Amino acid sequence: MRLAFAGTPEFARVALSALLAAGHDVPLVLTQPDRPAGRGLKVQPGPVKQEALRRGLAVHQPRGLRLDGKFADDARAAEGALRAAAPEVMVVAAYGLILPAWVLELPPRGCVNIHGSLLPRWRGAAPIQRAIEAGDATTGITLMQMDAGLDTGPMLLEEALPIGADDTAATVHDRLAALGARLVVRGLGGLSTLVPRPQPTEGVTYAAKIDKAEAAIDWRQPAAAIERRLRAFDPFPGCTTIVDGQPIKVWRAKVVPAGPGLPAPGARLDAGPHRCVIACGEQALELLEVQVAGGRRQPAAHWLQRAPLHDPRT
Repeated sequence: MRLAFAGTPEFARVALSALLAAGHDVPLVLTQPDRPAGRGLKVQPGPVKQEALRRGLAVHQPRGLRLDGKFADDARAAEGALRAAAPEVMVVAAYGLILPAWVLELPPRGCVNIHGSLLPRWRGAAPIQRAIEAGDATTGITLMQMDAGLDTGPMLLEEALPIGADDTAATVHDRLAALGARLVVRGLGGLSTLVPRPQPTEGVTYAAKIDKAEAAIDWRQPAAAIERRLRAFDPFPGCTTIVDGQPIKVWRAKVVPAGPGLPAPGARLDAGPHRCVIACGEQALELLEVQVAGGRRQPAAHWLQRAPLHDPRT
């Protein structure tokens, strides 16, 4: 088929690569403007743009798509490019811009979105992270026909994927990206036979965008909830706390019994040479992997050997 593609991060790049490998013609790619990234915060193209340029595809990077909005000039240029590309379908994956009505109506066979959850659960910007944070045992991919709502369109295909007890947002992301790529290729191959199904009205939840302010660990929460958030916020934005006056990021931890007479949340229960256990609202967490400012991730035991903590029992 003749497709336009709209996406920005690695999740979308995997889908674009699969569509091209399946023989689809992609005369136009829309992606977000280049932004600062990495330790040096140098302006860099996103994964989709890099893939598109490597494949010799035309790329447009509008800052907005509303023809009457702040970036109307960008939107009009994108409109001209889309009309010239004349796609039968637009495939959308983690694009990052809301598609106005003129975009949704331009392809004769509509816009198809690859969404990283089993809709209607976790509509919105951060479905992978919120599923892990909530303790969901299952997530998946929904291929949906887009409408004017926020991930509210009718479903074309869906496939479930389990979330393991040790999964992070990174590991689930990679499996969902591969699943989404397979599903969109299968869906486009049989698009004329797929019957769109309305989403259920029950079970709707919203996956709010991850805010950096959420990174601070609240030790008043149950240990299990904190441990899930550590995995949900890996690799971004991570979870931070203060230990012995030192700010650290905690990447991995395990829930351990707190024993009788649990002290105040945030208090250290063990400051031995190889362990750091911190009291939570319920039970406690033993830190397993941490990162100090300017350093790399490391096992907590290595960190403790290099910078022994003050023993809370003395």
